[in-house]
Amino acid sequence: MEINKVMHAALKALSYPDLDVKKTYKIKRRLEGIRSAQLSPEKNLFQDWRVPFGKTSVPVRLFFPNDKEVLEPPVILFFHGGGWVVGDINSYTKVCASMAQILESVVISVDYRLAPEHKFPAAPEDCYHVAKTLFCDGFPFQAKPEEITLMGDSAGGNLAAVVSQMARDRGEFEVKQQILLYPATFNDHSPASPFPSVVENGTDYLLTSKRVCDYMELYQSSPADRQNPYFAPLLAEDFTNQPRTLILTAEFDPLRDEGEAYGAELQRAGNDVTVVRIADGLHGYFSLPPRFEAVQESYRWIQQFLKGGEPL
Repeated sequence: MEINKVMHAALKALSYPDLDVKKTYKIKRRLEGIRSAQLSPEKNLFQDWRVPFGKTSVPVRLFFPNDKEVLEPPVILFFHGGGWVVGDINSYTKVCASMAQILESVVISVDYRLAPEHKFPAAPEDCYHVAKTLFCDGFPFQAKPEEITLMGDSAGGNLAAVVSQMARDRGEFEVKQQILLYPATFNDHSPASPFPSVVENGTDYLLTSKRVCDYMELYQSSPADRQNPYFAPLLAEDFTNQPRTLILTAEFDPLRDEGEAYGAELQRAGNDVTVVRIADGLHGYFSLPPRFEAVQESYRWIQQFLKGGEPL
């Protein structure tokens, strides 16, 4: 399906192909903070906690489906997007509050440490620790392991996939299911990338391939990190024993093909995987209000996945 010419021209104008994320990420953080303060729902819709981690702690925000009669609701452990560099639980509060209501679930949003102040592997270790605490100790919310779903978008989808791999490799808990929204799974978004979507969608659709390259450069501690499957989960040598998985990709997204390739690797390894490409979708669409068709379609897939069935 084609985006109409007027919309495409507007998107191209907004894409700023020469924007240097490495010089502007602090400005983007401040702008997101201002926007979050204006758009966040009332504070009585969520609770803030801190999960102890060594000498410090990881902030988390709990959202409840408090206007619905739900006994022992399922739990979604959510990792936000933002290239591991921007985004936080404030900028995703509106998204997570809506998610809790629509999915009738408890949503736990993780405020993991951001690069470049805290480079790889700080973010996956924070996310893994919160997951381990939830699965093993029931803190901050008591839930059975089979009721917990890992979920993330973009860089958060990367972190959800990585936490599932880490859980298998370390053997401390077992993730039953995960939902990956347009996840970053590979390590190269230059013109040399093996994935056509990096070139086809890498300049005119808001998220540019250059920005992805900049984010990854800020995220890595050294170039050697790029060969680590906990940095780029598509590089894993072993894809077996992974959770039941739903992957949603966006049609006009430079990350589209690597997300779908990750799903294919999981399927080849014998895992239960559903991969869906959202038509006309742009990277980051899930943060739009629920009235948008791409968001509604995604929720239909997610709801049925959580129920163990096919979409309506």
